[in-house]
Amino acid sequence: MNYYLDVIKRYADFAGRARRQEYWMFVLWNVPIVIVLTVLDFVLGTYPVLGWIYTLAILLPSLGLSVRRLHDTGKSGWWYLVSFIPFVGWIWILILMATEGHPGANEYGQNPKEIRA
Repeated sequence: MNYYLDVIKRYADFAGRARRQEYWMFVLWNVPIVIVLTVLDFVLGTYPVLGWIYTLAILLPSLGLSVRRLHDTGKSGWWYLVSFIPFVGWIWILILMATEGHPGANEYGQNPKEIRA
């Protein structure tokens, strides 16, 4: 849960680097939240109001986390625009998000693994 809250606290922070663990733990917490909100939307008959409100609320934090994750792999945050290419873009972003970050410092900051160790 701390990984999720840490991302929310860094609401629109696009600087620095994010570890794979931070990214995937955020995704792991997001999936059940979206499922619960979708079920609530159907039960309350408000579909898709709650889902859209949640999506808009976490848009900037998740975008910031994605950019920081790209920074960890040595890529610019602009690489996230690749995800808008149909089918191939999502696969490429998935591969980039799963790729191990560069060891040591890069132009975006220190390796987060070394900072927390």
